[in-house]
Amino acid sequence: MYLCRMSYHNTIEFARSMDVEDPLREYRSKFHMPQFNGEDVLYFTGNSLGLQPKSTKAAIEQELDDWARLGVEGHFHAKNPWMPYHEFLTEKTAKLVGAKPIEVVCMNQLTVNVHLLMVSFYRPRGLRYKIICEQKAFPSDQYALESQVKFHGYDPEEAIVEVGPRAGEHTIRHEDILAAIEKHKDELALVFIGGVNYYTGQVFDLAEITAAAHKAGAYAGFDLAHAAGNVILQLHDWNVDFACWCSYKYLNSGPGSVSGAFVHERHAHSELIRFAGWWGHDKVTRFKMEKGFRPVPGAEGWQLSNAPVFSMAAHNAALEIFDEVGMEKLRAKTMKLSGYLEFIIDDVSSRKGNCLEIITPREWKQRGCQLSVVAHGYGRDLFNALMQNGVIPDWREPNVIRLAPVPLYNSFEDIWRFGQKLEEAM
Repeated sequence: MYLCRMSYHNTIEFARSMDVEDPLREYRSKFHMPQFNGEDVLYFTGNSLGLQPKSTKAAIEQELDDWARLGVEGHFHAKNPWMPYHEFLTEKTAKLVGAKPIEVVCMNQLTVNVHLLMVSFYRPRGLRYKIICEQKAFPSDQYALESQVKFHGYDPEEAIVEVGPRAGEHTIRHEDILAAIEKHKDELALVFIGGVNYYTGQVFDLAEITAAAHKAGAYAGFDLAHAAGNVILQLHDWNVDFACWCSYKYLNSGPGSVSGAFVHERHAHSELIRFAGWWGHDKVTRFKMEKGFRPVPGAEGWQLSNAPVFSMAAHNAALEIFDEVGMEKLRAKTMKLSGYLEFIIDDVSSRKGNCLEIITPREWKQRGCQLSVVAHGYGRDLFNALMQNGVIPDWREPNVIRLAPVPLYNSFEDIWRFGQKLEEAM
């Protein structure tokens, strides 16, 4: 599906012509755009917090109205009954991540789900106690892995194997991940990697990493916070053991909104140890309130508590947009948008002493929306200048500006205007 690189031009006419031809151009109007001096900001931070769909307010108000009208009976008689509320999200979530409905559930928040799933899938025994992850993983993942390792009585310095870039490089070579799995295969319990690295925007080959982990006798799990809604996922076909993701970045479901989780179908009826809660208990006998946990088959069996209805209402409103558009169309536009941003940055850099270095891979298969840029000699002052001129990018220490043109609401004209403001700020 990957496209050949286009011939771009740094002109307003070209950008507007691309927007006219864009089959997804109408979706921008379905989102609230923050304002700066009476105009839309140039918002390139959907990789941290996606914009609010205009349908979100009505979705939450529906649940508020039913709560006011029905009280506890809303669990059964609301327009969208709260008792099975998480089930309204299942089909759309499965489609989004390339899974079967039995393999997905929306629950909790991301790091909570990381811990809950590691209870089941990080079971160190004897020599098998090591975890392989990528260097400079998102801090929550680092902390989760460290604490899980310590919980089992191991030293993180010995138990956690980080695979990083080679000297002088910014991204991790795929062959180095596979080599690390092979090297530690006799001691390996788990491979746990972010599907898209938050810092560089690098996309990892999850199918091959999973296959290598399984060949080594280990489980494979992934944090898809920067992948869900950004790149095409086929978690079932790739035989991934487990994964989880947040919904507030590319999925536009609001700050701190409910997380998603995946557990492969082959574990649906397993007796994997887990931390149990009553919402994961067999639905038929749940309200008998008896001892003896019997999990719902599939991912639902990892639930602890009943549905956070308000955040799920926001999430459902956002998922409806993804379900309508489809990831194939979004991915096609992403490649054109990120390609244009790459071109604009290179064009500006060529006139400024080639001081802008894109550290995100230039190969389509290794990136999604995000481009990470080091502005040599400028640092945070450049980021601040952009913010003061109506651009909202993202800064990550020590020296990276992250830019994520999101296909649902960013335009080619946004990118052209960004180039003008970037050159002015420099």
